[in-house]
Amino acid sequence: MSGYIPTLEQIDELHKKIAPSQEAYDLVHTHCVIVATIGCQIVRRQNALFTRRCTLPDGGESLVSSPDGVTGGQVPPRLLDEHLVLIGGLLHDIGTYKVFKHDGTDGEPLKFSGKKYILHGLKGYEYLLSEGVDESIAQFARNHTGVGLNREAVIAQGLPLPPDDYVPVNLEQEVVMYADKFHSKSTPPKFLQVDAYSAKAARYGEENKRRWLELVAKYGVPDIPALAEKYHMRMI
Repeated sequence: MSGYIPTLEQIDELHKKIAPSQEAYDLVHTHCVIVATIGCQIVRRQNALFTRRCTLPDGGESLVSSPDGVTGGQVPPRLLDEHLVLIGGLLHDIGTYKVFKHDGTDGEPLKFSGKKYILHGLKGYEYLLSEGVDESIAQFARNHTGVGLNREAVIAQGLPLPPDDYVPVNLEQEVVMYADKFHSKSTPPKFLQVDAYSAKAARYGEENKRRWLELVAKYGVPDIPALAEKYHMRMI
């Protein structure tokens, strides 16, 4: 470990330091809170499945109680670190402050730059490292785009990123990447159900949609209607 693991207070300070405006902070930080919340719900479900793994009959996952309403999912190979998912979820999108076209300082409504947006993961990673945050945490920003952005896709799509793999390297990072897909920082922000993101994933090819549906089967489905009601946001 070469850096520090930020506390919740330090995470908020990292957001406020880089946020160009209160409006930008409210949008990005709220999204990160939502993703962290979903991620922790999924971890609790996964850990409940793991704890009961020796007593589950075939197909018995549905018999395990579902903390926070997450349903389905497969027994994981180990217990997951909920605190790590919380920290990673709260910081995963911190690079999006760097890719606004209108960032709340020019009197225009918030709007992201379509061309630069793909860079937000890498920019977040670089920012966290520059602030002394440990690599293991900074990777949550780097490795959450889509359902796994690999070197081949970067080259094939001509993306403005250094050719490399930007994919989760552990289960905790994969949970945050998955949880991220259920909420969008659109104007206004919205929640996405499984079918809505399936349609979005399919726009990048059937292989992309297949990977998404594999994640759904692996980690289960959070209670998106309940979250949309809690945050008073629309849902598709």
